[in-house]
Amino acid sequence: MSPSFTLRDATEADLPDIVRLVRALAAYEKLLHEAVGTEADFRAALFGPNPSVFCTLAEAEGKLVGQAIWFLNFSTFTGRHGLYVEDIFVEPEYRGLGIGEAFFRHLAALCAARGWARMEWQVLDWNEPAIRFYRKIGARGMDEWRVQRVAGEALHALAAKGSAR
Repeated sequence: MSPSFTLRDATEADLPDIVRLVRALAAYEKLLHEAVGTEADFRAALFGPNPSVFCTLAEAEGKLVGQAIWFLNFSTFTGRHGLYVEDIFVEPEYRGLGIGEAFFRHLAALCAARGWARMEWQVLDWNEPAIRFYRKIGARGMDEWRVQRVAGEALHALAAKGSAR
């Protein structure tokens, strides 16, 4: 018999597991060297005076086995907020139980209930199982859009140039 699971909002007591699950995702994506966020970072983002990031957890057999981390974005085209899914991760031994789909259903319901326009996320181009799953739940690829990023030294160099006045 497959174990059952529940979804719930994260609490501060969950911070060690949140960091553990972030690192497990980073390892899966071959990006562990980039996973430098600490419990203090997640405490400030998730539970500070003005939380800007949110976390839903999956619990099975008395342990945390997955998480969805998300935040609000905004579309100037729709004039409304949307929900950006930063990460969804389910530990490998708990995949196939419907946890991933439950996360997406939960977040979609939240979007609809709050009048937000859409839900978006990114997927690595080599992650075919995830891409197939996303197509199954109705997501479509936005292949005409290219992600851009400024980070690290390039970010500091750009900032050092100051703002135009």
